[in-house]
Amino acid sequence: MRLQNLFFLIFLIILSCNNNRRDSATPADIHADSTAEDLQNIIQEPVLPDTIIDASYTFDEAVEYSEAPEEIISQLELVDVYYISTDGKIHKGQVVTNRQIANDIKEIFSFMLDEGFVVEKAIPIVKYGWNDSLSMADNNSYSFCYRNISYSKHATGMAIDINPRFNPLRWKNIDRPNTPAGAVLDTTVNGTLYPGHIVANEFRRLGFRWGHTFTKYYDDHHFEKR
Repeated sequence: MRLQNLFFLIFLIILSCNNNRRDSATPADIHADSTAEDLQNIIQEPVLPDTIIDASYTFDEAVEYSEAPEEIISQLELVDVYYISTDGKIHKGQVVTNRQIANDIKEIFSFMLDEGFVVEKAIPIVKYGWNDSLSMADNNSYSFCYRNISYSKHATGMAIDINPRFNPLRWKNIDRPNTPAGAVLDTTVNGTLYPGHIVANEFRRLGFRWGHTFTKYYDDHHFEKR
């Protein structure tokens, strides 16, 4: 069986070279026990030699100290995502999200990458000590952050925030400061969302509700799914 896998691996690598596709795999990624699905995923990753790694957590590291109960942790998945950051280069980040929307998250990041939509960073919020305010202030895009489950879909990983500093929460009828503090909406900046934007439309196509439609405020960085 191992010999068959090895021959299959060689075939896939030759095929990818013939298609002018750059193989991102390293010796640690490929071994004789790799399945066909594993090998295909390795070859399809859009990693280039100059790809910048923003996050490389294991699942256990990414949920450490979250205080979420096991019934929620068991619903989560750690997803690798790729995006063009503010430096104009391709970055690899990670998103901890609910397994129910994991494929949607992969699809939307692939869509944003294809469309040249800027995402500054996507790093599990454990880096910020589970403080979503610090994460938003750093313009970090994230999904899971355990908190009061009665009002936040982030508590179960069923929501994601995209570029919070570019797309601040703005109150509709109350004179309160934007969130994160000091953030100002500027729709000329790549990575900013507004009604009719192709990324906002793609989220809606995938069944997400956009925070721009909330009653009391425009939560333009927020997308959630029931």
